[in-house]
Amino acid sequence: MPRSLLLLPALILMLAGPAAANKVFVTNERGNSVTVLDSESWEVVATFPAGNRPRGITISPDGKELYVCASDDDTVRVFDPETYKELHTLPSGPDPELFALAPSGNPLYIANEDDNLVTVVDVKTHKVLAEIPVGVEPEGVAVSPDAKTVINTSETTNMAHFIDAVSYEIVHNVRVDQRPRYAEFTADGKKLYVSSEIGGTVSVIDLTAAEPAIVKKISFAVPGILPEWLQPVGVKATSDGSRVFVALGPANRVAVIDAGTDEVLDYLLVGQRVWQMAFTPGEEFLITTNGNSNDVSIIDVKAEKVLRSVQVGEQPWGVVVAPE
Repeated sequence: MPRSLLLLPALILMLAGPAAANKVFVTNERGNSVTVLDSESWEVVATFPAGNRPRGITISPDGKELYVCASDDDTVRVFDPETYKELHTLPSGPDPELFALAPSGNPLYIANEDDNLVTVVDVKTHKVLAEIPVGVEPEGVAVSPDAKTVINTSETTNMAHFIDAVSYEIVHNVRVDQRPRYAEFTADGKKLYVSSEIGGTVSVIDLTAAEPAIVKKISFAVPGILPEWLQPVGVKATSDGSRVFVALGPANRVAVIDAGTDEVLDYLLVGQRVWQMAFTPGEEFLITTNGNSNDVSIIDVKAEKVLRSVQVGEQPWGVVVAPE
């Protein structure tokens, strides 16, 4: 074989180069800031002010706008992800905590904890499209992959509300265990996972029938950890339908769940009071925010192994990774 052909694969790899790094944005609830990390070196590259008590955070599908719930400012602040300059604010209602963008990037659905509403905002016109009455202390928000259904979890009512994305009406209510915090659809839209912090469970809701129904409740047990410390909060499901990861709060663990059987496979030790999580775009890594140790943990998704921790700001809460 000619030497030039032998060298061709190596040349292709050299031209392709390493995968581009993505920015990781972490809200620091008590630090009133956002910390920015590089997803290749895992070094902190910037920190910028983000209003008072920033919590929920997300980014537009095109990566051009970064949205932050400034809870104590009663607004959503919008930043340029490259310059970190504030572009404008969006109306949110009082005490926005978590939110979710429609898959298209518009509108934005915001949980207002203090007035029991989900506020729907057009991110282009900056106008409120609707205010949807829900249960007491709304928190978690999720949008179905087909964009037809919005989920809100109400902490005190202990329900997952199913909202029609066209009529803005609640079409179903599913009662779950105490203090539901987060909702996560599977990529195929066939299942919904809802974490209940005080109840200590994750409800698995089947969405293939005429009406959504709980088919299983996942519970947790870690040797040496008191049951009341096992508090499920953030939930992330891989797009291939193989795994679900659950942040267990003060247990300082992330549970690894087989998404086929919904059985717990393992517990990964991370930082203190693990809260929210985000995948990198290719799902190679999962980043967790650890509020009491002021750091994030980096998990190798395929190996299901914690690689390292990185110090960020004071009381990290939310996390999002810029798209490719």
